[in-house]
Amino acid sequence: MKSSNVDDYLQKGMYGVKEIKPEERRKFLGTIRERIVVALTKSQVMEKGVYPEVIQLMKEHPKAVMLLNGDLDYSYLSDYIHKARSNHIQFSIVANKNYDTNIGLVLTYDYAIDKKEIYIQKNKEKTVTVSKKKKKSLTSLFRFLKK
Repeated sequence: MKSSNVDDYLQKGMYGVKEIKPEERRKFLGTIRERIVVALTKSQVMEKGVYPEVIQLMKEHPKAVMLLNGDLDYSYLSDYIHKARSNHIQFSIVANKNYDTNIGLVLTYDYAIDKKEIYIQKNKEKTVTVSKKKKKSLTSLFRFLKK
């Protein structure tokens, strides 16, 4: 039994500490999916303003920690950092130079909560109504030009 402990010690020294789900940890800024309350992509974080759903979830989960992608410019992260401070949420900026992920923000716990839907979807109805208005105005313009 002692030799297995020595083997484990040598394995840790040569290859590092064993990690559970290393690919998932790299994707989700150091945490695993089952611990996440909400996740935003980089493009969502880079949008102007702050998602109100994230602010609401910060209020509902005051013991959660916010992880931000360090690959993003601070100007995109500053609004979320300000909201985290005002809601007394701990935050950390995570930089992993060896792996590129599309995740920009994660609100997480250090234990499993198993939330089914962690992503916030963009509101598609607004884009549909805008495109219909543009199409309608273009058709009326073409009708006017035909006369």
